Amino acid sequence: MQLAIFLVRLAGIIAVSLSAMSGSAAAQPITRDLAGARDHPLVPRYEGSFIIGYKTDRFAEVDIPLGPVVLIDGNRRFERVDGIEGMRTRLLYVAPLERTSLEVLRNYKEALLAAGFKPLYECNREACGDSFEVPFYFNNPSRTLTADQVMQFAFSHGVVDPRLFVGKLDRPGGSVHVVVFAAFQENSANPAAGKRVAVFLDIVESGIMERRMITVQAPEMAANLSRDGKQAIYGIYFDFDKADLKPESKPQLEEMGRLMKANPGLRVYIVGHTDNQGALDYNVGLSQRRAEAVARALAGQYGIPAARMSARGLGPLAPVTSNATEEGRAKNRRVELVQQ
Repeated sequence: MQLAIFLVRLAGIIAVSLSAMSGSAAAQPITRDLAGARDHPLVPRYEGSFIIGYKTDRFAEVDIPLGPVVLIDGNRRFERVDGIEGMRTRLLYVAPLERTSLEVLRNYKEALLAAGFKPLYECNREACGDSFEVPFYFNNPSRTLTADQVMQFAFSHGVVDPRLFVGKLDRPGGSVHVVVFAAFQENSANPAAGKRVAVFLDIVESGIMERRMITVQAPEMAANLSRDGKQAIYGIYFDFDKADLKPESKPQLEEMGRLMKANPGLRVYIVGHTDNQGALDYNVGLSQRRAEAVARALAGQYGIPAARMSARGLGPLAPVTSNATEEGRAKNRRVELVQQ
């Protein structure tokens, strides 16, 4: 089995090396981040590092390593894992030259602990198990990125001094798990990324899967309000730049009415949110009018006492994610129920 693993790794190294030899661009010094990549807002980078691999998943299932690498059914796997679901961000950095994995990993650990993360598991060198890098890629395709990114080959051979830190941050909206794997390594895809420390981050933000284009049922809203104090609603629709409710909003309004009737002591803020496109004052006003339209509909069509609802418009002032992409802007355009 060891020979088989070696041959698989060797074949990949040879194939990528031949590809790299076909042009000089692959060996150019790394002086900037991969196009479109960005740091995760909760995890700062080690100073002087560059991003060479990047991928996000809106909702994924991730095995968080909580033990060393062992041989299971002929494959090297983590002895213990915790399956976590949520929004996932993967990043691969190359650190500046002449840095050790000890120095880099310790900086990450201290920064995460200072931010409130609690350690779940960590290991260094032999304590991590033999060929610790193997489960990250060769026996776990979900951890690789696209073939045209250096990420796929970062720990393919020549791995020295591996170190791992796994931390968890508890917060009202759901926990955040961070896996930090640092090691000195060669790099068969790009020599400029080799002979230095690489850092792989796997960040999973847990929580209820984002629901769009469907109606959130009254019992689920009640549970979320009890747990989180709020409920994001994406099933309320308005025409562009208007505060008139569209007919497609009726199923969600009916469930909101059922929620309020089933919980007669519940009082809520109905909060309108927009993205950041346009003037701030205008967006705040638009979101206020939309929130008022929802409150009027619940009072007029479903008999909910107006005194139990208070409409507020926040415009773009409370985003749930970045407005840098259309995907992010769509997530920020929402109505929220907030428990008073």
